[in-house]
Order: sequence, then structure tokens, then C-alpha cells
Amino acid sequence: MQMLEVSQNDLSLQDLLVRDCHQKTLRSFKAGKQIPLDTKSVWIIYRGYVQVSTLQPSGDESILGFLGSLMPLSLKLSFLETYEAVALTDVELLQFSQEEIDRSPELLHAINLQMIRSVRQIEALLWMTGKRLMIDRLRGFLDLLAHEFGQQTPEGVRIDFRLRHYQIANAVGTTRVTATRFLRELREQGVFHVGKDYHMYIQPDSESNLIAPLSS
Repeated sequence: MQMLEVSQNDLSLQDLLVRDCHQKTLRSFKAGKQIPLDTKSVWIIYRGYVQVSTLQPSGDESILGFLGSLMPLSLKLSFLETYEAVALTDVELLQFSQEEIDRSPELLHAINLQMIRSVRQIEALLWMTGKRLMIDRLRGFLDLLAHEFGQQTPEGVRIDFRLRHYQIANAVGTTRVTATRFLRELREQGVFHVGKDYHMYIQPDSESNLIAPLSS
């Protein structure tokens, strides 16, 4: 698959958000808080990380993915009746109406690239959950976290948000007990460790077939 690139003549979404910060008020949400969504506007994540999920008829939660800096968030982007967003860390968001987006070709283009990034993450999650062995699913999930949200450090790739075992289990389609057992095995293999800051540090798989992240 060929990576899409942004022309040097195009403003990056980050540039656009910095510009709009002078005209808009950043909305802040503490970690654990639900973010209000509607069909008339789009949130852009300026800083922080968000989990999106849905509720099954049984009442069980299904994690749909994770969103980071520059990624869009709105009910407009989902066909599900129950679509919820919760801040994984303290987050800051900028809100744009559809009219504002339509008036700015640069903003629309940049948001479209980030939507492609979201679709690719969903595709990777589906590919991962198709693996037969649970330990392979978990290894694939860790590689995806490192690929999408990791910061390179001397200790490994640091994930800037913390996930509980039940969240990881939900994302890969297993129980918390099973996820805990295989995460312990991966930890013993040196695939990851938890640092003194309680964040996960991952040693990514050099043979991972995930393609390079999109430019903003």
C-alpha cells in the first residue's frame, strides 16, 4: 500500500489548529470524563488521547479504537446508535461546525487525511483480531499502540496513555483473565515492560507489516 502524502503547499492540520486557537476556545476534559458528541459539529483533538466505544444489546461495551492528537471526533463519523467517547488522559479539543469545515478546503483536506488514519487503525484492529492465537493478537495490539501512539525513548516505545487489562482484553476480543495471562507471558519475553511512571514501554516487532503513519 502506498502512503498518501501532503503537498508542501498545504497547511498541516497542526498549523491550522494553531491558527484557529487564537479565534476559538480550547475545551478541556479530565481523564475519565465522557466527551459530548453531536451530529452538527466535529471535535479535533488538540492534545491528549480519547477512547471511542459502543454498547452491545447485551449492555457490554465494545472498544472501537483510540484517537490521538489531530484526529477528528463526531457522531457524524459513525452510523452506530450508541457511540461514546471518553478521555483516556486530560484532553484539549477544538470544535468546528460543518459550515466552518466546508468554508476551509485546507481544513477539510487535513481532516480527511486524519479520517483515513482512523480507518487504517480500524482495519489493523480487524486484522489483528482475526489471528487464531490470543498471544499473537495481543502482540499485534501492542505493535499497533507503538505504531500509532508511541514515543521513542531509550527504554523502548512509550505509550502516553495507560490502559487497564480489561480495556486491552476488550480491544482484542477476550476476557480480562486471559489477557492478563498472556500479557504476563509477553512481559517475560521482553516484548514490553511497565516503567516507574506506570506507562507501558514496548519493543516493537521489526517484522510488523503495519505501514508508515500518514502525514498530517
